[in-house]
Amino acid sequence: MIIQLEEILNSLTVAAIKQPKTEAMNTRKLSSRKRIALVAHDNMKDEIIEWAIYNKAALAKHRLYATGTTGALLETALDQSISKFLSGPLGGDQQIGASIAEGKMDALIFFWDPMEAQPHDPDIKALLRVAATWNIPTACNRATADFLMTSPLMHEEYETILSDFSSYTNRKLKK
Repeated sequence: MIIQLEEILNSLTVAAIKQPKTEAMNTRKLSSRKRIALVAHDNMKDEIIEWAIYNKAALAKHRLYATGTTGALLETALDQSISKFLSGPLGGDQQIGASIAEGKMDALIFFWDPMEAQPHDPDIKALLRVAATWNIPTACNRATADFLMTSPLMHEEYETILSDFSSYTNRKLKK
């Protein structure tokens, strides 16, 4: 009885979370097997590895990508194949951002170090801006990553609403 009630509440929660869409809206469908980018600054690598091991079963249901060093560490810790980009400061953050803009990434889990400036801070800001622009789920700390991975929406198809940037892309430039 408790399990059935829990299932009913979960389905009602998911139904309430799903946003109504109009035909004029741009959307993108995310499959139940998400493409998740994992990124961590040097001082946060131990934390993302610990988090990933704890979430190993859930992560195994998805396709994982990561910046170079983080990807190599996670691949060993999880015993799971991870597609690796360059190291973040060498362009890996920008590669992930490009993948997001191209619709090839569905979620970003980025454990960044708020206490230390990074030499590639502009790349980090650009990555977070692209993730917000293309409306992909983004977690920047362990608590948010836990909420993201335990959401029922993470494990089913989801249609995300994209902002309409046509007024920006079609604007007249002054000569």
